Amino acid sequence: MAVRIRLTRIGRMHRPFYRIAAYDSRTRRDGRALEYLGYYDPLLTTGTRVKLDKEKAEAWIAKGAQPSETVASFLREIGVQYKKAARNRKRNKARAAKRKSATPKKK
Repeated sequence: MAVRIRLTRIGRMHRPFYRIAAYDSRTRRDGRALEYLGYYDPLLTTGTRVKLDKEKAEAWIAKGAQPSETVASFLREIGVQYKKAARNRKRNKARAAKRKSATPKKK
């Protein structure tokens, strides 16, 4: 079973609010979560926009859960490291450098 850590939208029209949760990868966006890890309030101007339980997130990542891009940025903010993202960043930097050196310069 592949597990993803992603957002689920709750709230009303024009007032979004998201929960951060661990899901089976085949579950629809608002389906049943395996476990809720925190929340994200994009319209909040003061206070914390993101509340995330670091221990729960680390436990799911240790079990092999893959975060979505948005959740990965939240995890980086609180200091959670995971292998795949670090490996991908290194690989992408290497590919970009290789592409930059391989492209011929225009006159």
